[in-house]
Amino acid sequence: MANPAIQPEDDEPGVFDIPDDAADEAAMRRAEADFEAGRTISHAAMKRWLLSWGSDNPLPPPKCGE
Repeated sequence: MANPAIQPEDDEPGVFDIPDDAADEAAMRRAEADFEAGRTISHAAMKRWLLSWGSDNPLPPPKCGE
């Protein structure tokens, strides 16, 4: 839902203001299929990678299954 404190000059809704139930359902089906197929990255692997940013030795991005 749009922030009522921010009003665009024209009153046209933004792209995220228009619900798209079919797109939401399709995205959920893809996410569930990825999870079932093991195409996930663990929280620990993601955290290690993010914490390495800005260090002298940044890690490569984690891969699925890590």
